[in-house]
Amino acid sequence: MTNESEYIDYATVRNALEDARERRGELSYEQQMALNHAMWAASTMRASVDTDPKVFSSLLEKLMANEKLAAVPDIAAKIAEIIPVENYSVKAILASKRIPMDDGEIDEIVTIVRQEVGYEG
Repeated sequence: MTNESEYIDYATVRNALEDARERRGELSYEQQMALNHAMWAASTMRASVDTDPKVFSSLLEKLMANEKLAAVPDIAAKIAEIIPVENYSVKAILASKRIPMDDGEIDEIVTIVRQEVGYEG
């Protein structure tokens, strides 16, 4: 058994649950609620950007190249999933684990996120 965690995004969860519904014909109540949430979370209604599993994986890989984020992969995954395109949003995510970063490092993260998702805001 390995201690490594695999991080997935809401779009992957949505796709897996939709596939399960196709195969079985129906989902349990809990699965349907999870699907509803994953559909919302992976849509433009939450982050103004449609999420895609390939973008999540690529973004996570680029974020893990940052030494401080590599030490806390759960936070890197959260950034890749939430897709923060403003500095204050990254600061809020980092604050949850009290990860110290200067403004230049935060700017770098925002730039990576914006480039990866094609945000021009």
